[in-house]
Amino acid sequence: MKAIRWHPPSFDIRVEEIPAPKIEHPDDAIVKVSLAALCGSDLHIYRGHGGPGITAVHTCGHEFIGHVVELGSNYGVDSAKGRPELYATLKVGDKVVSPFTVNCGECGVCRLGYTCRCPSGLLFGSPALEGGQAQYVRVPKAGATLFNLNDPHSWSSSLPAELKATALAGIADSSLLMLADILPTGVFAALQALNHPKVLPALTGRPFPTSFFPGEASAAMVAEDRTLTFAIIGLGPVGLCAAVSLLDMLASKELPFQIIAIDPVEDRRAKAMAIYNKIDTAGKGKGTFETCDIEQAKKRCVGCSAVLEVVGNTSAISLAYDLVRNFGAITSVGVHGQPPVPFTGSQLYAKNVSFDFGRCPARAMFPLAFDLLVKRQDVFGEVGGPDSLVDRIVSPDEAPEMYRAFEKNQVGKVVFKMN
Repeated sequence: MKAIRWHPPSFDIRVEEIPAPKIEHPDDAIVKVSLAALCGSDLHIYRGHGGPGITAVHTCGHEFIGHVVELGSNYGVDSAKGRPELYATLKVGDKVVSPFTVNCGECGVCRLGYTCRCPSGLLFGSPALEGGQAQYVRVPKAGATLFNLNDPHSWSSSLPAELKATALAGIADSSLLMLADILPTGVFAALQALNHPKVLPALTGRPFPTSFFPGEASAAMVAEDRTLTFAIIGLGPVGLCAAVSLLDMLASKELPFQIIAIDPVEDRRAKAMAIYNKIDTAGKGKGTFETCDIEQAKKRCVGCSAVLEVVGNTSAISLAYDLVRNFGAITSVGVHGQPPVPFTGSQLYAKNVSFDFGRCPARAMFPLAFDLLVKRQDVFGEVGGPDSLVDRIVSPDEAPEMYRAFEKNQVGKVVFKMN
């Protein structure tokens, strides 16, 4: 099969013919990949920043959609009883999308919803597990990992069953592919920021600590106290998904808000504004949305209720600290590498800032992400426009050039047509 492969030490992507994967465990599935995407997280290994242990040649990519072509022996038999539903129902031919990490669905971590930290978890597109930028991919623990797009009854959603089925029929694969990573991660960042305990006083109208308990809004709090200000640092595909998600969540609340979207790249800021302008009035709520570069942000938005950091480097997390208010919250979903976090204990003590770091539990976030995908097809449904999340769909043969251009901020979200 054809596969997009990384070679050490850095900046070396090759399109190669390698053996197609085979079933290695009874819980495995083999998926024929139709589309695979290039994600900002892929750039860490591409640049040689994956860490000292990342030295093996491997197939790239952790976002893919396709069809099941082979299943291990644990599917559709008595041994599937009491296990995640897909072990009993998944069939060859089913259309599936996968979250970017494997999870077992059966351990205590998975039962709590923290699927990205399953002890059996593996990251696609790493030396531990071959990635999805290939014509075929092996999916371990597939009965708990995959989403069956042929059977909307097999996963939960707030949408009625008939609407789920209709929505699936009308959404392009390039849009559904966003469920693998960028959309769940964007929703996750927005959800954590808006629901953080330190944002509660503005949401409830009751000062800390009464904000934790039921009651009437306080007459002592004025309108300014209840105005929420959010900064989003990084306007790549995940940052744009976070912005759309946060807008959607805030539009349902009768509260004023400001969202300030920050990126040093002018084209990314322009795309963010184009996407915002495309959203209807009802989806914008009672707030404002603007973009700025880093220097403008330092002057414009100090004192944020919460900051969503979607880059994953020390300069971005330092900027988040500078922008957040005392008793504010920072939620960081960017992939941070080896450098230590650039804060002293006295800095942390001085602002009473709360930090949430880490990987999105994409498998658990799927229902919320799917509902937003259906609702905002005006944003997520097109390809190649100035207000589209996906910039290009290309042949895998173009992978070396697309990696180079993406790393240089010369192109946005790229999707490879693998079959």
